Amino acid sequence: MKFTGTKNYVATDDLMLAVNAAATLKRPLLVKGEPGTGKTMLAEEVAESLNMPLLQWHIKSTTKAQQGLYEYDAVSRLRDSQLSALDGGERVKNIHNYIVKGVLWQAFPSDQPVALLIDEIDKADIEFPNDLLREIDRMEFYVYETRELIRAKHRPLVFITSNNEKELPDAFLRRCFFHYIKFPDADTMRAIVGVHFPGLKKELLGAALKNFYEVRNLPGLKKKPSTSELLDWLKLLVAEDIPLEALQSKDEKVAVPPLVGALLKNEQDVSLFEKLVFMQRHNR
Repeated sequence: MKFTGTKNYVATDDLMLAVNAAATLKRPLLVKGEPGTGKTMLAEEVAESLNMPLLQWHIKSTTKAQQGLYEYDAVSRLRDSQLSALDGGERVKNIHNYIVKGVLWQAFPSDQPVALLIDEIDKADIEFPNDLLREIDRMEFYVYETRELIRAKHRPLVFITSNNEKELPDAFLRRCFFHYIKFPDADTMRAIVGVHFPGLKKELLGAALKNFYEVRNLPGLKKKPSTSELLDWLKLLVAEDIPLEALQSKDEKVAVPPLVGALLKNEQDVSLFEKLVFMQRHNR
């Protein structure tokens, strides 16, 4: 089965090629790109397209690799053992009652192939990727508490996303197929907008995209607006019935677009943009 995109997700040819290459090589697909370029949504859409269940593991700064395998709740077992007189201690005798299965354990025994998303792996400790090397490579792990080996019946289709907050270890990178999602050009962005706003007038879309890329390409921005912020802005323009004229500058100079707070998310960037507009208007 090949991924060819979906009606809800505009995938470029090189992105579809990367997904299918990772599946052929049976290696995790490591996806990098700016926030808002659809890294997380990619796994969701591929899973839907290929009719595969999707398991998601959203990484935080406190996440440990062991949590993806399983966690043994020794504290609860100790507490229950102290209260065992109430039920004869039957629950305490079965150690499986105190083991919480992580996403890898859920994925490995599945009778059908599943898609597995490890989202924003770079948020975790620097040792986190190394701690998963063996499990992702061999598709098995050992549960010491129950003395059992958990092996994958089918190798999951693994998606790993990163925002480049930390460098990932070379040993980990060698086991992945890598793809960087470039920020969409104007034509690709038109296709993306068409999915979400199929009835949007071409003139309004053209003017909105011109404003968007002018804001985005401003040098010195602390946070460039992303695709998701463009979609939010367009939703507001439509909801507030903003006229086309409000998006067009008579003298072709950059102007502050309406509802710019949907695009620029901090005071430094807003101030920088306003200064640029002021300087252009006064020919400085």
